[in-house]
Amino acid sequence: MSTSVALAVLAAASLGTYAARSGLILLLADRTLPPFVERALANVGPAVLAALTVSLAFGDGGVGAAALAELAARGIAAIVAAWRRDLIWTFVAGMGTLWLLTAVA
Repeated sequence: MSTSVALAVLAAASLGTYAARSGLILLLADRTLPPFVERALANVGPAVLAALTVSLAFGDGGVGAAALAELAARGIAAIVAAWRRDLIWTFVAGMGTLWLLTAVA
């Protein structure tokens, strides 16, 4: 595929995405949403964040040494999070464990 064709495909996809999103926004701009829809939309952000977190944490499903080091680091981080209830301690324990096990393996 040439560069000009790739740029044309990128531009077409960008314009299509923009048209789809802006069309919905412009269509609903002067209307109020029903209360049950507004309540449901309040849960979209946390649900997306949870889905991204789970897919990043358990996405590839490998069983090599790196995957075992990541699993051990997650376990240590979970224990420290439950014990200390502090994000900094959780991060330090999890990353320290990951770096240590990665350097050893």
